[in-house]
Amino acid sequence: MVKIKMNVNHNTLIAEFEHNATAQALLGLMPAQLPMLNLYARELTYRFKQALPANETQSSGYRVGDIAYWPPRHSFVIFYKQTGEVIGGLQPIGHIISGDLTQFGSLGDVTISLEQM
Repeated sequence: MVKIKMNVNHNTLIAEFEHNATAQALLGLMPAQLPMLNLYARELTYRFKQALPANETQSSGYRVGDIAYWPPRHSFVIFYKQTGEVIGGLQPIGHIISGDLTQFGSLGDVTISLEQM
């Protein structure tokens, strides 16, 4: 696992990225600042203009703190609230291991900076 520091609104989150092609593509873009949309009262999403590699997609539920990629919309997703929904075709990227995710429910759209530790 590769550790990533994520900063949003003067708060720091720490995530661990898996060793897969999608995570490696994202690491190659760091450091980065991504303007994230707050969608469905459960996730922050950034839509890349071009697709990232995603060869290990799965249809499953998610845990709060999961980081994933949804290929149909080229979406980098951070799940901050559980709704019990199963989402088809998610590519796992990693998981947030430290930091307060509850802040996202009231923030609206935000910019997140990402850098490898």
